[in-house]
Amino acid sequence: MAAKQLVLIGGGHAHMVTLSKISSFIDKGYGVTVVQPSDYHYYSGMGPGMLGGTYQPGDIRFHTRKVVEDQGANFVKNKVFRIDTDRLVVVLENSGQEIAYDVLSCNAGSYVPKEKIVKTENIYAAKPIEGLIQAREELIRRGKNEPLTVAVVGGGPSSLEIAGNIWQMAQQEKLKSCTVRIFAGRGLMRHFPEKIGVLARSIFQERGIEIIEGSYVEEIGKERIILQDGRSFTADLIFPAIGVKPSNIFTESKLPTGPDGGLLVNKFLQSTKYKNIFGGGDCIYFEPHPLDKVGVYAVRENHVLYNNLMAALEGRELEQFDPGGKYLLIYNLGGDIGILCKWSIIFSGKLAFKIKDYIDRKFIRTFKI
Repeated sequence: MAAKQLVLIGGGHAHMVTLSKISSFIDKGYGVTVVQPSDYHYYSGMGPGMLGGTYQPGDIRFHTRKVVEDQGANFVKNKVFRIDTDRLVVVLENSGQEIAYDVLSCNAGSYVPKEKIVKTENIYAAKPIEGLIQAREELIRRGKNEPLTVAVVGGGPSSLEIAGNIWQMAQQEKLKSCTVRIFAGRGLMRHFPEKIGVLARSIFQERGIEIIEGSYVEEIGKERIILQDGRSFTADLIFPAIGVKPSNIFTESKLPTGPDGGLLVNKFLQSTKYKNIFGGGDCIYFEPHPLDKVGVYAVRENHVLYNNLMAALEGRELEQFDPGGKYLLIYNLGGDIGILCKWSIIFSGKLAFKIKDYIDRKFIRTFKI
């Protein structure tokens, strides 16, 4: 009898424990294949810090291929285009190659939607994180020789962190002149506690970072931003940070999805229709109640996902996922300054950044070779 096959789509945060324990599947006679478009997985929580220069690319990434192959499993550098639930195979992009599975786990991540973007030159989305490496190089290359105007589109946490770290990079690299504008729609951090927005405004005002509010962006083009109210602004480089959407694998595959297109999973992180498909992180929609697109939930899903994948292969009872209570939020605004929020505790300063830096580095150390 052929060995049962476990296939993992993506090596992201929700798969960290499973990846670290691949040998436990191999030791029981199961085959394991991991499909990911890069040899590395970058930790998104430290991405803006890499843009700003606090971290080097090697500081914030996991060598997924090495982790997988060192434990005797297969690593395939590619993207999954579609899941064929009738034939129990995943279909790879471009090549059309198929990989058979008995149990499948999806941690395919998310992407920044580009419906409003009409040109792609000089535009760097917040995801994938690897794109921020290229963005940093371009900012430094051009900023050493000419004044730059940088637009960050969006009013949420990603905008705060990207804008703040572009400012930090401009200071550290002594760029000729770098004007940073945040296009915050109806208001900066308007869906978060008011104090966060107040603190961020104060920090950005001191730095000369402009906040454009009162209207959403209608169109993002090459070197221009057009608002719905008709205002138009020029920009040399543009960073869309307008929220993320789950991978479109599941809609392409006609699997049950939530309103956002994420894989619809039950309390076991298991597809509501296909009992041999599981998922975690940004690419899922948790049926019991929606979860915010924050890394903390992916981290909390780790052990449950690992246990349930093993249980599915062995035919055992599954473990229920408890999302847990209120989580800590810390935003890196560059310049070694952060904003921390948990319950009614909200403050900004160097201590907030130090706490975030400690937590992030500890996470990296836990799973990095």
